Amino acid sequence: MANNVKQIHEFGQSIWLDFIDREIIASGKLKKLIDEDGVRGVTSNPAIFEKAITSSSDYDADIKTLGETAKTTEELFFGLAIKDIQAAADLFSGVYNEEVKGADGYVSLEVSPFLALDTEGTTKQAELLWKQVDRENVMIKIPGTKPGLQAIRSSIAKGININVTLLFSLDRYEEVTEAYIAGLEDHLAAGHNIEHISSVASFFLSRIDVIVDPLLEEKGQKDLVGQVAIASAKKAYEIYKRVFSTDRWKALAAKGAKPQRLLWASTGSKNPAFKDTKYVEALIGPDTVDTVPLETIDAFRDHGIAANTLETGLEEATATLAKLKELGIDLDKITQQLEDEGIDKFNKPFEKLLKAIEDQKVKA
Repeated sequence: MANNVKQIHEFGQSIWLDFIDREIIASGKLKKLIDEDGVRGVTSNPAIFEKAITSSSDYDADIKTLGETAKTTEELFFGLAIKDIQAAADLFSGVYNEEVKGADGYVSLEVSPFLALDTEGTTKQAELLWKQVDRENVMIKIPGTKPGLQAIRSSIAKGININVTLLFSLDRYEEVTEAYIAGLEDHLAAGHNIEHISSVASFFLSRIDVIVDPLLEEKGQKDLVGQVAIASAKKAYEIYKRVFSTDRWKALAAKGAKPQRLLWASTGSKNPAFKDTKYVEALIGPDTVDTVPLETIDAFRDHGIAANTLETGLEEATATLAKLKELGIDLDKITQQLEDEGIDKFNKPFEKLLKAIEDQKVKA
């Protein structure tokens, strides 16, 4: 019987797992997801590592060892995380080295969430983590905040693979594509090759609907509930197709540049009234990535429907966003709120994580 998850790849979309811990690597579960489900990469974030490290004894020995030399608790954390990222990157090296080298097989590690509004700090840490992980199939995650834009450009200009995270707004997404293209041009102008550089722009979905849907219900627009995030993503894909077909882009592509793929994030359904595979099914299409929690992969394997859906209903998507304006719902304001909350949502678990590591170090 055909594997539903693996079928997605037939439509040109790569499924990455939005999860990492030592158990999934050591037990062979991650290898099984690669072999049986066709999973082609991994993303991590501070909340994922907080859960992994605080709910397992797998890290205790390393906390003790690294605690003897690490100057700060944050340095100790990155020591733990880098070990996991390297192990996962090695597992995906076969995918990375397929016929079209570097098309997939990436594992993402995020800079400290405390640096989300610090251009210089982000740029320095991105370079440091890139060197410490020392794997060509790693991506360093940088939030797509306003201060993050220059850090993205500078990092790409140094030849670092970047996963731009925490994107909600179409305008900001377009600024991110500019940062990527300008970074490639900088790297090329410095006399370097650019064909090895890869990047994704992570567009967050379900969180948009969590904020917008109650506003729509208040205004008696129940037919638009659960539609706005998907409409935004479809419009983002229109921007992607436009930006990566210009003469400016073609000049870089002729030198081997890869387009910065859109990545759908926050794809688990947060509303129990929605089908648990809703956000995956609605946005399957070529040259994109979907990073999916383990439970959503399990759900899609069981009852997901793989079909080329990303470029269907584009007129409806345009009409949906236009209707929001008519209703007086300010999507720009909402996406800025989501960005601010997103930073906080990573800061809090990171603070909790550092405290847990500190406590563990004391016990050790």
